[in-house]
Amino acid sequence: MRPVCVGDYEALAREKMEASHWEYFQGGSGEEQTLRANRAAFERVFFRPRVLVDVARCDMSTQLLGTPVSLPVGIAPMAYHCLAHPEGEVATARAAGAVGALTVVSTFSSRKLEDVAQGAQGPLWLQVYCFRRREVTEALIRRAEAAGYKALVLTVDTPRLGRRERDVRNGFSLPAHVRAENFGEELVAALHARQPGASAVATHARETIDPSLTWESLAWLRSITRLPLVLKGVMTGEDAARAASLGIEGLIVSNHGGRQLDGVLPALDALPEVVRAVAGRCEVLMDGGVRRGTDVLKALALGARAVLVGRPVLWGLAAAGPEGVGHVLSLLRDELELAMALAGRPSLDQIDSSLVHAP
Repeated sequence: MRPVCVGDYEALAREKMEASHWEYFQGGSGEEQTLRANRAAFERVFFRPRVLVDVARCDMSTQLLGTPVSLPVGIAPMAYHCLAHPEGEVATARAAGAVGALTVVSTFSSRKLEDVAQGAQGPLWLQVYCFRRREVTEALIRRAEAAGYKALVLTVDTPRLGRRERDVRNGFSLPAHVRAENFGEELVAALHARQPGASAVATHARETIDPSLTWESLAWLRSITRLPLVLKGVMTGEDAARAASLGIEGLIVSNHGGRQLDGVLPALDALPEVVRAVAGRCEVLMDGGVRRGTDVLKALALGARAVLVGRPVLWGLAAAGPEGVGHVLSLLRDELELAMALAGRPSLDQIDSSLVHAP
């Protein structure tokens, strides 16, 4: 039977994926407290629906940094989609565009960013890390601009990689047929060097990612691009206010899917503090634990302009290729539309904190 909810794709994907690749996608850091908490946070928020409202039509369309999208759900940046399907990020972006959704493409995409852009039907943002060799980052940004990407998403929660114990136990490394295609072999060779009891991803990050990135580094980024800048991994009001004061166009409230600092707040719990701190000065998105259209509605009620979805997209890709990705997004869209109708909020501008009871 065809999956009837996003969760149905999880078991289907696990059956199709090699065990260590599955654990790479599914795992978190440390004891995975935050990984579990991301999901549990949604279960603590309840709705306060309004009745006798005309909900014959519900409008889910919005804009993200000025770009129209059909729904407030996009695809979070995740590396190495080719571990799930041979077409990788090309298939993912094509499926997202077909339903009018945003795709945020990872720096460590397993398809070249130009190939993803060529196959995409919808808007693309590029997620970037700041490399020790700044010229590597700058070259990547120049290519994104030329390929038509609409914004840059700087991940700011990864000065060092979190200890992902599943990957350590599995001695995870990339198979020969999956590469970080945006870079030459000399920069990414370590990703393929398997060592028992070690993660090749962690080794590579330690060698290449700049741990000295600071707020002052943002001026350098601004100097080399005119694209809007979004910071991913902001979890406090203090950092959110500072970003807004610097003119940052967007923030993504995110704990990296529970893969960085274990024990950090669930993203949904951190969201209201960030929204209050920016006070409308920049757009706020969130990711982490979204599995249902009702989850999307809760995040919107707590102030998010949109949510990004991670692992479920890869489940759909592994289980059924681009059709699976499209179906995952369609399920979330249809569930959100129904939830809006039942909550008495037929448009996104009618969704606010009065819709939810949160502890």
